[in-house]
Amino acid sequence: MMNYGSRRPDRGVPSEFEEKVVQVNRVSKKTKGGNKIGFSVLVVVGDKKGRVGAGLGGAPDVSAAVKKAVLYARKHLITVPLNKTTIPHVVFVKLGAARIMLKPAPAGTGVIAGGPVRAVVEAAGIRDIVSKILGTSNKASNVYATMEALKQLKAIKSRS
Repeated sequence: MMNYGSRRPDRGVPSEFEEKVVQVNRVSKKTKGGNKIGFSVLVVVGDKKGRVGAGLGGAPDVSAAVKKAVLYARKHLITVPLNKTTIPHVVFVKLGAARIMLKPAPAGTGVIAGGPVRAVVEAAGIRDIVSKILGTSNKASNVYATMEALKQLKAIKSRS
């Protein structure tokens, strides 16, 4: 197991979170001494029980960028209200150029979603959902729009 920036050494305890690398981007900057090459990594983490987070990390090498992204994602987790294996209601979000629609689906439907949305909803533990990406194809924008859509979900109150 990796040590995610803490001062205490990792004791080999398995993580409760599943990490999914959505995108690795090579970035370069022109400097006086030549090109400075680095990597930008988009990561989604979740416990498959309703908690999910996303992070963007940059570093000169991929593994350090992944560590930074995971650390950020773990610090910024959100809790998603679930209705059995799906979401409680339809939600439509526009965040910048990204437009995301999420709809609940009957049990057994599975995850019908594009790459960035699929990564987020699977990490959150949603097993039946229908979604559509309507705006940009930018993966980072779509991940953050999906996170915003999940934040807007309201739990269904049970009548007792």
